[in-house]
Amino acid sequence: MADTVRLDPADNVVTAIRPLEIGQEGATQLVPRGHKMATRPIARGEKVLKYAQLIGYAAEDIPAGAHVHTHNLEFRNVEAAYEFGTDLRPVTPAATPDTFMGYRRASGRVGTRNYIGVVTSVNCSATAAHMIAAHFTPERLAAYPNVDGVVAFVHGTGCGMAGSGEGFEALQRVMWGYAKHPNHAGVLMVGLGCEMNQIDWLLEAYGLERGPTFQTMNIQDVAGLRRTVAAGIEKVEAMLPIANAARREPCPASELMVALQCGGSDAWSGITANPALGHACDLLVAQGGTGVLAETPEIYGAEHLLTRRAVSRDVGEKLVGLIRWWEDYTARNKSSMDNNPSPGNKKGGLTTILEKSLGAAAKGGTTPLTGVYKYAEPVRERGFTFMDSPGYDPASVTGQIAGGCNLVAFTTGRGSAFGSKPAPTIKIATNSEMYGRMREDMDVNAGAILTEGKSVEEVGREIYGLMLRVASGEASKSEAQGLGDYEFVPWQIGAVM
Repeated sequence: MADTVRLDPADNVVTAIRPLEIGQEGATQLVPRGHKMATRPIARGEKVLKYAQLIGYAAEDIPAGAHVHTHNLEFRNVEAAYEFGTDLRPVTPAATPDTFMGYRRASGRVGTRNYIGVVTSVNCSATAAHMIAAHFTPERLAAYPNVDGVVAFVHGTGCGMAGSGEGFEALQRVMWGYAKHPNHAGVLMVGLGCEMNQIDWLLEAYGLERGPTFQTMNIQDVAGLRRTVAAGIEKVEAMLPIANAARREPCPASELMVALQCGGSDAWSGITANPALGHACDLLVAQGGTGVLAETPEIYGAEHLLTRRAVSRDVGEKLVGLIRWWEDYTARNKSSMDNNPSPGNKKGGLTTILEKSLGAAAKGGTTPLTGVYKYAEPVRERGFTFMDSPGYDPASVTGQIAGGCNLVAFTTGRGSAFGSKPAPTIKIATNSEMYGRMREDMDVNAGAILTEGKSVEEVGREIYGLMLRVASGEASKSEAQGLGDYEFVPWQIGAVM
């Protein structure tokens, strides 16, 4: 087997499959596993290409066989010439419709889990929510076998913020999304009473109505923490028999909405796991289902590939608008779009955000881009879509779930310890070495593409099949370990006052 992999004939770097000693594969320096080596001399200021795309510029003259990384490769802001709808590949509907066993709600939407959520409006009610949820131990829930659990969704904001604008609207969209999520059989909202993020405003703005499975309360109105916890427990106890009456039934795969996510990436992310997840997304879209890509800073430098797949200029322009917003956002906060990759990403061989983005975008497969959405906005279009979010995984996934995702597919090269509720997370390892160390955490080994000769399509079909099984109730590895109670992190945009 070769010791390096070249992703495109136009590339002037290759990636080391294993550590290269001097003289190995033409190396003139030691090249760590997963890192890049120059295949020819690259002059200072010349473009460095991987995936046949720009990943940065040579910061100095780089001789053939040299290690290419942060010491000799520099980032510059991109100035892409955008095309819209020039790479549209028609979706061929699947010949055989697939199904999964889901919970069909009165709204017509379909859930993959059956939780009761305790959602807070403000950090001040977080303790009350935790206490209410903690009361419902496995022993107390044993009488309700169809209920997956009672979960507290708490956060650190909701006050000390403007009562209008991007931050306030994003938080309200998150609360609405979790209140109406099809993986919830019932929801209790808990506030303090004097916070900026008033529950009554949310109900009025989004037309939410209280009922047997949707209740609200404020600590100040109930007269204190102890009484609030007692009243909250009583309200959830009344919901449990209703939630337990829900039953799984055959539902078409078109009802799946999957969050496409990555974290703790490495050089193999864009070679193994992300393209394999992209193929799984294509299979899902062929069934009429929906994939939701996010993490706007992590498509920076690859967004021109997505605009070419936009079904309309309007959809493509929305994506470009998000990129411009993030350039301004980072600039006014005296930061850079290249603050990402993280130290762990760089240790794994990723040098610039441009390189990381080209690999991250592969999660979206090859089908047309049908819609672009604000953070936590309800995703209405089927097919491959995009949602604005930061690259911080918990905040990004929180927005995708609020937008309607009932399943999460998460690729990782370093080994992220991540899970989510109420939508379960499937974890996909990019390399066999990490998969071997973290078998209890990883559901799929996409590293087999390199170590066992599996094809991207073969692993993609494995991921897609697991999506259907987990959607039907099979526990993912992160779910079985209890992850997901602390990964609810609404994106806090704007000043804290």
